[in-house]
Amino acid sequence: MDTSIIQNFPYLGLFVLLVLGTLGFPFPEDAILILCGFMIAHDVVEPVPAILILSAGMICTDFFLYHIGRKYGRMVVAHQRFSRIISPRRIRKLSRSFEKWGVFVIFFGRHLVGLRAQIFLVAGILKMPRTKFVLADTLSSFITIALMVGTGYWGGNYIEMIKTDVAAAQNAMLILALIGLICVLIWRVAVRRLREDDSPD
Repeated sequence: MDTSIIQNFPYLGLFVLLVLGTLGFPFPEDAILILCGFMIAHDVVEPVPAILILSAGMICTDFFLYHIGRKYGRMVVAHQRFSRIISPRRIRKLSRSFEKWGVFVIFFGRHLVGLRAQIFLVAGILKMPRTKFVLADTLSSFITIALMVGTGYWGGNYIEMIKTDVAAAQNAMLILALIGLICVLIWRVAVRRLREDDSPD
């Protein structure tokens, strides 16, 4: 990831990278949040303004996808850029999920990489009330920020820990490995569910 924009204009850089990631550029949202946590740990940015900017950027980009879905409806699959994100089959599958679970699809699905953009598009296609969408997305984004920024912040402090206390660093590495294992197991379950959703009706 080219971080020159962040080095020169850290707050603006974080916001711009979030927006560019939504438009299809190779700037994953989670990576940007982790980078922000790392920058906070090393006093490159202040936590409060950085988190406020991240929150605004995430909500704006999520609402943009929602707006596209609302504007184009199911014809979004014919859109040059967004046809690569979602298929008619996925729209049908997610529509059923929204019928069953409502806003909880946004609240929980937002944390699945590769699925969140599709969820926002379908929320717009189904014309979910704007206020309901923004509220659910905002609450869910707070969790995403806490997890990802916290990971980056902990990682930044971990580097300093290695320099000063090797034994404590080894214990921290063990804890990190256990957390990583749990995340892998959760990810495998999510991927299996997605494959089941993609199976023929």
